[in-house]
Amino acid sequence: MPDHAFPLVVVAGVSGSGKSTIGRALARHLGVPYEEGDDLHPPGNIEKMEAGVPLTDEDRAPWLDRIAGWLRGHLDHGGVITCSALKRRYRDRLAAVSPRVFFVHLHGPAELIAARIAARRGHFMPVGLLRSQFEALEPPGPDEHGAEVSVEGTPEETTALALAAVRDASR
Repeated sequence: MPDHAFPLVVVAGVSGSGKSTIGRALARHLGVPYEEGDDLHPPGNIEKMEAGVPLTDEDRAPWLDRIAGWLRGHLDHGGVITCSALKRRYRDRLAAVSPRVFFVHLHGPAELIAARIAARRGHFMPVGLLRSQFEALEPPGPDEHGAEVSVEGTPEETTALALAAVRDASR
């Protein structure tokens, strides 16, 4: 089977953009494993975020290493993982695993995303940290292997857009 038959996707974007929802649905449609990137955060990172303290580049380094390790472990059979991947250097670090790593960057208005964060329960990321994520965000450049996907529609519409982008990239 050719390499492109096994997509290796990072669903990226600020907290509340729908990474988990879209990532799970995308993995199901593609028939590949899914991993919740938030589950790979070291406990200290979660404690900081729960306390409303933005993570630094140094805080994110071990988390990005774990995500890169997961990607490496799925080179042979593909997979979908979530990761905010807010900065170009973070995406470059993950893309270094393989030229097949494809980023689906979920984006939408800050007001919509803040409302989604405020409505969800049981997540460590408070709405107060959203501003710091938007400030840190470096949108993907045209030379990066990925696509921007709007989250302004329903989850089904967003998943369809993400799926089309992944399939277009694998042709």
